[in-house]
This record gives sequence, C-alpha cells and structure tokens, in this order.
Amino acid sequence: MIKRIAIVLATGILVLVVFLMTLWAVTAIYYSNLPTPFLRVFGGVLFPLIAIFIFWRIRPIRKGLLGFGVLWFVVLLWWLWIPPSNQRNWQPDVAVLPSATINGNQITVHNIRNCDYRSTTDFTVAHYDKTFDLSKLEGADLFLCYWGPTAIAHTIMSFCFEGDQILAISIETRKEVGEDYSAVKGFFKQYELIYVVGDERDLVRLRTNFRGEDVYLYRLNAKPELVRSVLLDYLDTINGLTQKPEWYNALTLNCTTAIRGHTQPYAHGHLSWKMIVNGYLDTLLYERKTIDTRLPFEQVKSLSKIHDKAKNAGNSPDFSTRVREGVPNLRQPAGN
Repeated sequence: MIKRIAIVLATGILVLVVFLMTLWAVTAIYYSNLPTPFLRVFGGVLFPLIAIFIFWRIRPIRKGLLGFGVLWFVVLLWWLWIPPSNQRNWQPDVAVLPSATINGNQITVHNIRNCDYRSTTDFTVAHYDKTFDLSKLEGADLFLCYWGPTAIAHTIMSFCFEGDQILAISIETRKEVGEDYSAVKGFFKQYELIYVVGDERDLVRLRTNFRGEDVYLYRLNAKPELVRSVLLDYLDTINGLTQKPEWYNALTLNCTTAIRGHTQPYAHGHLSWKMIVNGYLDTLLYERKTIDTRLPFEQVKSLSKIHDKAKNAGNSPDFSTRVREGVPNLRQPAGN
C-alpha cells in the first residue's frame, strides 16, 4: 500500500514537472525573437505536439523522458543564446544611455534625464551633464513607488551630495516604440535593461504628479564611504551597459535585485523574501535599522509618503529639498 502511494506521488510530481517545463518552453518560444507572430505561435504549438508524440511513441517511459529532456534542453540553449541589443527603435525617454567619467573624486555624469512632462505620454525629452564631488557625498535615499498591488513596488535610489545636489538612478526596462510593459514578458527576454540616471523632478515627479502612484521616500542610515562604493559600482554597470547590453528579468534582474547586487559586496545581509516581494522592503529596512527607528514603523511610513509634497513642489528647482521636508532622517541629529 505504501509503495503504491509512493508511486502515485512520484508520478504526480513527474507529471507536474513535465507540465511546468512544457509551459516554460511554450512561453519562451511565443515571447521570442522569431521574426513573425505566425512563427512564434507555430513554434509554441509545435513544442507540446512533439512532446506528446515522444511520450506516446517512445518506450520505456524513461527513454521518453530522456527524449523530452533533450527537446526541452535544445529550446533552453536557443533561448539562452538570444542576444540583447542597444540598436533598436527605442522610445524617446530611453533612447539615450547615460555614462560617467571618473577622475579621482570628480565624477561627471553624462545624459542625466530631465523630461518636461505635460502628461505621461506628452513630454519633451532633455538631458544634461553634471559633475559631482565624491568627497561631498552625504548618503543615499530610497524611493518605493507603488503603481498597483501593494506587494510590488518600483525602487529608485538617490545619492545625496552637499548643497542639496541629488543624483537619482532608476533601474528599468528599455522599451521600444509601441511597446508596453508586461509582467509575463519581463521573464522572457523582451526588454533590455537600462539604468535611467535622472533628475528627481523627472524620475519621481513622473510617478507622483502624473501617474498618481503612492511614493514613499526613505532616508537610509549608511556611512558615506559605503554609499561611495555602491555609487561607483552603479556607475561601473552604467558604463558597461553602453558597450554590453543586458536583458532585464522580472525575477532575477529587476529594480530591486539589481540594487542588492550593488550593495551586497559592501553591506552584508542575508537574502530576504522581502527583496522579491519588494512592496515590503521598507519593513525590512526598519527591521535592519537602515531607516529611522525612533518612531513606530507605521508613523515612519506615514511621514515618508511624499505624494502631496511632490504635487505642491511641481517642477520647482528645489523639488528634491521640498519632498524631503519632514521625512524621518537618521543622518540628522535627533530633534531636527
């Protein structure tokens, strides 16, 4: 009896694994670089038909499983071989890649984006270059932008220099003209990765004032030397993407997991599920005392919401200063 139950369970697990492998292969083929929609649909239908034929005709079953494994592995190798590119018909707001020139403490960041928005679809793209002094780097801030389900957020990292000089970096999908974001497509090499280096009047105001997202600003408790290392790591990746593009992946290389990649060599901490379900990332920061913990978390979260302040600041040159007013900050003496 126990043996029969074990056989049934093993068979069920095996069937589930084969189903999931087939589902992945079909989706990967459908969201692929095949030249026409017909070929993508045809390939997506052909794979399960071949799989069924293999299991129907090949005996014993272990040989059928081996044949299916070979078929699936061929699709995997082909999918892994699909190269990213910097040469596509990009949407205007992501058409220009940023870069940086580093000379000692002086970093000159090229192509900092500062779009003039009239709506989410009507805007004038503009860029500028700016030089920052690393010796005047004070710290870093993190924005959590909730655009839908509260379990998921978009993250933006800002690096703060003396004199209210801010450099914001948003890790995003680089979309082509006519292309929209899809969570499913995000797993299947549909979008190249881009680090948008921008003015907060662009990156943050777009989300608060035009998209109507709930945006929270958390001022991080990190030593300037650590923040310096993280920023330089960011800039190294940004320069690398100009020569060697990479694929965005909704699970393994997104706006939050990429940040962990930049910070992990310098700020050690175990991987948490809250880095994947990143809408809860602020609770993790609170638990690790990376943000102000002098108040209860819910009060810190309430004070960190900047939607109204951003609305009132509009396109003011002191936008970054105004959205930070009243936000809990361990980098300031208690009581400030």
